[in-house]
Order: sequence, then C-alpha cells, then structure tokens
Amino acid sequence: MFCDSANDPNETRPNVNICPICTAQPGTLPTINKQAVKHVLKVGVACGSTLADFSEFDRKNYFYPDLPKGYQISQYKYPLVSGGTLNGVALTRIHLEEDAASNIHEGDFSLIDFNRAGMPLMELVTEPVMHDAKTAGDFARELQLLLRYLGASEASMEKGQMRLEANVSVSKTPELGTKVEVKNINSFRALEKTIEFEIKRQIEAIETGEKIVQETRGWDDVKQRTFSQRKKESSHDYRYFPEPDLPKLKLSEVEEFLPATLRASLPELPSEKRARYAKDFGIKAEDIESYVTDLALANFFEEVATKLGNDAAKVKLASNYITSDVLGHLAVRPLSSGLTAYPPVDSFAKLIEMTTAGTLSSRGAKDILAILLEVGPQGGGSTSDPEVIATERGLIQKHDEGELGKIVDEVIAANEKAVGEYKAGKAASLQYLIGQAMRLSRGSANPGVISKILLDKLK
Repeated sequence: MFCDSANDPNETRPNVNICPICTAQPGTLPTINKQAVKHVLKVGVACGSTLADFSEFDRKNYFYPDLPKGYQISQYKYPLVSGGTLNGVALTRIHLEEDAASNIHEGDFSLIDFNRAGMPLMELVTEPVMHDAKTAGDFARELQLLLRYLGASEASMEKGQMRLEANVSVSKTPELGTKVEVKNINSFRALEKTIEFEIKRQIEAIETGEKIVQETRGWDDVKQRTFSQRKKESSHDYRYFPEPDLPKLKLSEVEEFLPATLRASLPELPSEKRARYAKDFGIKAEDIESYVTDLALANFFEEVATKLGNDAAKVKLASNYITSDVLGHLAVRPLSSGLTAYPPVDSFAKLIEMTTAGTLSSRGAKDILAILLEVGPQGGGSTSDPEVIATERGLIQKHDEGELGKIVDEVIAANEKAVGEYKAGKAASLQYLIGQAMRLSRGSANPGVISKILLDKLK
C-alpha cells in the first residue's frame, strides 16, 4: 500500500516480498499507492456511494507482534467512500489501510511472516440492517463477485485475499444491544454458521440474566462454536491521529478519480448482467447465476448466442446443454484428463441448430456433445463437425415413416405385455414402447414420428 514490494498471494517462502518501508525500518517514508485508491473509489461508484473530495490517512495505534510499526496506517474520520448499497444492504463506509503480517502459531511459540504486511486492504462496513445469517452470506458473496468484476481483487478466500468479520448484536428492545465481533472468518458457510451460533448464544445468555460483554471472538470450525479472544477496544483506545508522513488527498484534483470518469470505466456489473440475461434471453434464474458467477462460462454462452442469432428457443436449448451437460462433464472429468474447457463455439452452435431442426434427437445431441468435449481439435481429435460425427455414428434422426414403421412392428411384437397394458388403459406403457423403439434405432428415430406410428398401430 505504501511501498513497491510484490503483492503475491501464491508466495510460500516467508519474508521474501518485504522492504525497509513495509517492515518499518527507521528513516523510511511511505508513498500512497494510487491504483489502490482508484480500486476503492470504483467499488464506491459501483455501489452508488458518495466519494470523498477530501480524505486523509491516520495512524491507528496498538501493539501486536504482526504490526511492525507499532501502529497501522488506516483511515478514520475521512474515509474514501461513504454510504451506498450492495445487494440491498446499506453501506456505512469503505476505507483503505495496510494489512498486518501473518502469525503462524507452532505449539508454544509463534512465527511471523511479513510478506502480507503493508498490502493494500479495503475495509467495507455495513449498516446494522441484516437480521439473519443468509442475508449476510448472500451479501458477502455478492461483494466477492463485484470485486472480481471490477478487477479490484481475485477476492479468493483460500488465499486470504478476502476475510469476513461479523458484528452480532442481540437485544430485547429496538435499540442495538452490546456488539460482539467475530474476526477472520474464512468462508461464506463459516460466516453463516458463526452468525447463527452467536445469535443463539447471545439470546440464551440474555434470557438467563448474563450480561453480554463487548469483545472480539473467533470461530472454531472443528467445534462449530465461537470463542473469546480479547475484550474489544473502542475507537478512542487506538488514539487515532492524522498520519504525518503522508499528504492529504484532494480527490477532485485528480482527473481519473472523478466520479464521471470512474463510472465510464466500469464494466457490466453482476446485477446488470442478471437483468440483461433475463430480458434478452429469458433463460432460467439458476442458469443466469451460473453465468454471473463464472465469467469464462458467460463469455462462451454469449458467443454461442450470437452464433445462433439470439434466437430465443435456440438460446434456451443451448443454455440447458451448457449448464447441465457441459458443466456436468467438467465436474466429472477434470481438464487435466484431456477435456477441453468448452466445445468449439461454431460446432456447439451447429449442434443446437441440428437439434432444433429435428436432425438430431436430444439423446444424439448429448452423445455428440460429449465427443466434442473430449475429441474436438483442442483435445486432439480428428473432427469437431457435429454433422460428420452424427453421420459416422448413425445419429442423424430418421423421419421416414416406412422405415420407422418396421422398427415399431418389431417393438410391438417383442412387448406383448406392455401393449396389452396400454390397451387396458395404462398410459405410461406408451412411453415405455417409445423408449424401446428409440433404443432399437440407437437414438436415430424421431420420437414424435415413432409416437404417431405407435398410436396408429395400437388402434
């Protein structure tokens, strides 16, 4: 945040990405990271917040082994961003500070890794308007999405690029009760479990006459409970005062920090993408969410939709295959086994065209799609033309009533029991007979034509 040490979450060697500034050597001076300021301002614009014209950094004084200076450079009175909403939740402020080092506890001693010390840390605080764990979890997930869309952070929980802290307060009256903060929660599910546990713990304590104390607690994922860490400090305990080694910020004097300039640079946001997909494509909400949360998948879907001329029926069918078959293949067979991430766009679009035209059955289309995923050009196969594959494998759907009539005759002759049950009024037997005919044709028969012939012959 205040020096040029590398910000590398994948670094496993301790104390490599450090310098005299972020380790607080005497005589060093910090310099503000302009890009970090810009990232926070873009988040503010995306949330409809008020951007500060004047801002400054402050010293937050406290002593802890992972804090090399003995204080943290943060923001107190004049944050960069105030107000706004995200996912229906009102925001209080968004400010910028430097991260602390990492403590690694080894039995009866601890080690300190300063690689993380001094990294830009955006802290977002909400208003006390969430009343259940699910709302908080949904908000945190939407925040992660927003940060990724804006390119502000990968926001990976596993790499420690995003951490959650829950402030939980229970009261018998409309006024807020004593606040308990649970820090450094490292997954959305753990956040929800933390909040559920704290609400239950505090209610039980109040109802038995126990007094809730303002404190910092942690979450024990093994025991599925919170535990006390230390009594919570108030803001006056930190003895905030303006950071004397950094200049004040007059943001309106920086062209790229102006709200209009930042707004023009924003990509399509998650909420906007949801609305556009629903309006333009009319696809299922769960499909939309798959695309919103996976930008690579969304790009593939949109390329396919363009190839299909944005035809509503074709795009819906394509979306069904993408979110079921394509994602299903990737879940079962990892990419390292030779699968491509997605089938070639032209080939997949042609597959959809053939299916909607009745040239391929649904079963045939699924079989060819599996082949495209495994043996298309990207996977080292000989062809990615679904028409060639369908012809070679006899999957072109047959419509000829004379040819299909012979198959139906075989099915009727071989399934006297099912035929009798149908004639006795068991409607489900017809679907069984259709299935037998499809199996006999190896999926190449048009099921509609098969159904018509069966009905005619069973009369």
